[in-house]
Amino acid sequence: MREILKSDKLQMVHSAIRGPVFVESNRMKAQGIDVLSLNTGNPATFGFKMPDSVRNALINNIDRAVAYCDLKGMPDAREAICQYHKRKGIEGITPDDVFIGNGVSELITMALTAFLSRGDEILVPSPDYSLWTNSVHIAGATPVYYVCDESSLWYPDIDDIRSKITSKTKAIVLINPNNPTGALYPKEIIEKIVEIAREHQLVIFSDEIYESLVMDDLEHVSTATYCPDLLCITMNGLSKSHIICGFRCGWMVVSGAKDNARDFIAGLVQLSAMRLCANAIMQLVIPAALNDFESTKAMIAPGGRLYEQREACCRELSKIEGISFVKNSAAFYIFPKLDVKKFNITDDQQFAMDFLHAKHVMIIPGRGFNWKEPDHFRIVMLPEAERLAKAMRDLGDFLKDYRQG
Repeated sequence: MREILKSDKLQMVHSAIRGPVFVESNRMKAQGIDVLSLNTGNPATFGFKMPDSVRNALINNIDRAVAYCDLKGMPDAREAICQYHKRKGIEGITPDDVFIGNGVSELITMALTAFLSRGDEILVPSPDYSLWTNSVHIAGATPVYYVCDESSLWYPDIDDIRSKITSKTKAIVLINPNNPTGALYPKEIIEKIVEIAREHQLVIFSDEIYESLVMDDLEHVSTATYCPDLLCITMNGLSKSHIICGFRCGWMVVSGAKDNARDFIAGLVQLSAMRLCANAIMQLVIPAALNDFESTKAMIAPGGRLYEQREACCRELSKIEGISFVKNSAAFYIFPKLDVKKFNITDDQQFAMDFLHAKHVMIIPGRGFNWKEPDHFRIVMLPEAERLAKAMRDLGDFLKDYRQG
């Protein structure tokens, strides 16, 4: 019988977050081993609770979600999203420019499918969140990685971006705040990237899902506020800020040079219509959530869980000989660097697997974020402070005698 193969579009697709280390951790859990999973940003699994405003909006409006809604999303939800982004400084948008989806994940794939053709290139950060790279591959295009520079607080390397542009380059992706590094880009960096996009007539895709989880009195500014003359697709949602990952509540806002992008926007409508509509239940909570960030602010202020967990993690990491890191300013991720010469590390996935087996703590190797060297890994800082601190002490103990090969 003829072997049935997967599509060649999936040959380059990967997800280390749910990859071999994840599979092995599940095998261990099935054997009764207690594994601390630091692989995915899923706050509810660590005891974070959604706000009462979200719960009440869901309960009081549930009957409205029985029927299909508009293919772009419920009108009141899109109005709330539009007003929210106007307050963030994005000009010239209406509710008709908002597309609600089953998480930002769906919308990234939808947007890149509508935008990219075979042979196109798109600039993607390294390290990146692999969904962006995977969606580029599925669209039949080529991701070209620009470097985020660890020695410069993980900010994008502007010269490297310029060097990667070719006649095939159609767009640039920004992930700000960044996953996996937790970096927040300053105004000066965004302005320089926008200027490059303007010079080469590039579309900008700006992933801002962590924009409300910014610490240390810093401020996030939407990329679209710097480029009203360029087409900018802003991605955002409630999964992290309001602890509702399972609701799959995301959206994208199309702003800027929309008149020059009518055909692309028509493609977005086509793909939105194919799936009829996004999950209507989660759309019920959007207006209430966008008027209630009190619990979000409490998490990231001194004394709040996310703030104190970051402090505990960084405090213990700083004690480990052979590890360096840039402290994150946003989100709940950090991307430490290993001294590969000290530990003779040539395979970061093997390092993560060895740590899992020795200490029952799951981390994700840097390769999962399209980082080419075997010297980084991502930590999700969601367990309570003491439990997270213990995991970092376990890492230090593990590395005392660890050598690969």
